[in-house]
Amino acid sequence: MSNDSDGNGRNPLLIIGGFVVLGLALTLIIFGGNLFGSANEPAAADEEGSILEQVPAFEAAEVTTNNLPTGGGPLEVGSLAYDFALNDIEGNEVQLSSFAGQPVIINFWATWCAPCRIEMPELEAAFQTYQDDNLVILALDQQESAADVSDFFTELGLSFTAVLDNEGTISELYGVASILPTTFFINGSGEVTAIHRGPMVQSQIDGYLADTIPPAAN
Repeated sequence: MSNDSDGNGRNPLLIIGGFVVLGLALTLIIFGGNLFGSANEPAAADEEGSILEQVPAFEAAEVTTNNLPTGGGPLEVGSLAYDFALNDIEGNEVQLSSFAGQPVIINFWATWCAPCRIEMPELEAAFQTYQDDNLVILALDQQESAADVSDFFTELGLSFTAVLDNEGTISELYGVASILPTTFFINGSGEVTAIHRGPMVQSQIDGYLADTIPPAAN
């Protein structure tokens, strides 16, 4: 004879239902909003926009705002370089746009990077060779102390400008992707003329600068 009238027949359903509700509750607690799409995605987009507002595009006198890069995408040859302001190892502010009209090499590096150490004397030789062309070399160290960078420059006898990218913000903005060294060549109009990933030798630097520095007027 059936015992449904006593309620025992409904007990298994109630138990199963209870486990389902408990499982859903635990899932929401563990995964939160990520179960239905990341709640942080809009915030990330806002953060990227704020970085671009703080670090506007390079503006030389002959560059119009219609040509400024947008969206914060990786720079390519022909793009206008993003402007930035960082401190050098002595605490002085260095802003890229202040060198408008001059050829600039931006080198992303770190003291622990062995290929960077090999490349640095090549950059120093180029700096000495092209001083008459007002060449500027900004070596953006990645997230190290001013003391460590200063000791490194003293050890290798480097005379160009060491700049501290303390948070790696400019490295991220330029799309370096942790590939060190990475070097951008920028002409006097703020245009990227070459991008090199990995160490360079003098002949490569000379070749890139040939496309960066305008020929002398006759």
